[in-house]
Amino acid sequence: MRVVIRGAGDLATGAALRLYRAGFQVAMTDLPRPTAIRRTVCFSEAVVCGACTVEDVSAVFIADPAEAEAVWEQRKIPVLADPEGACIPVLHPGAVVDAILAKRNLGTAITDAPVVVGVGPGFTAGADCHAVVETMRGHDLGRVLYRGSALPNTNVPGLIGGYAGERVLRAPADGVFRGLRAIGDTVRTGDVVGEVDGAPMACTIGGVLRGLLADGVPVHLGMKAGDVDPRCEKRHCCFASDKALAVGGGVLEAILHLSGILKER
Repeated sequence: MRVVIRGAGDLATGAALRLYRAGFQVAMTDLPRPTAIRRTVCFSEAVVCGACTVEDVSAVFIADPAEAEAVWEQRKIPVLADPEGACIPVLHPGAVVDAILAKRNLGTAITDAPVVVGVGPGFTAGADCHAVVETMRGHDLGRVLYRGSALPNTNVPGLIGGYAGERVLRAPADGVFRGLRAIGDTVRTGDVVGEVDGAPMACTIGGVLRGLLADGVPVHLGMKAGDVDPRCEKRHCCFASDKALAVGGGVLEAILHLSGILKER
């Protein structure tokens, strides 16, 4: 079964890993200039670099959906720069997953495929999709909702290592971002890890730099541009997070349940 995932950031990549390992043919779309922070665990990097590998799964950038079949034959994931999802009617997927995480629906319709899954807030099961997967950390993380909507966005990052908002680094000005450190670096409070047209972006806590926006990306004041992990485990930079895998498990459940694959077995 083919699945197109709109978005190729860290949560979308967690879903792609779950689906790929369960035997699905996965294709992904993202922006021509991706804005992912946790780039070492995002298949959106294939758009930038031409190819990338997350854990043991490889993805390849393609310019035309007609190239997807050859990539699937190589047991890899094709990734397109296609934010509008124009490839969907060409690929005829059995399921579409909207994991753009824009906190609102940017054009996904319940008629896009036999199974349509919305990830996070902005979707209503039964209206613009068949199921919604909860992304809010807590008791319901990864839960599949077949009626209603996910919890609204609070703009408060989840608690990790005792820190929430402090671990997120935000653009200090409007302009073009430039990184000064690398993902995986150990940082201390006050360390400057990036800048926007000369304005410094400094860490508010110490730990490991788990995410950092790519150079050259246009940003606006307050835009998320980095992430410090206070747990200081560098290996976390190379593996999908617990949240990404929980959400991915919800996506897998929804597709299996709604497509009737489990009933066929």
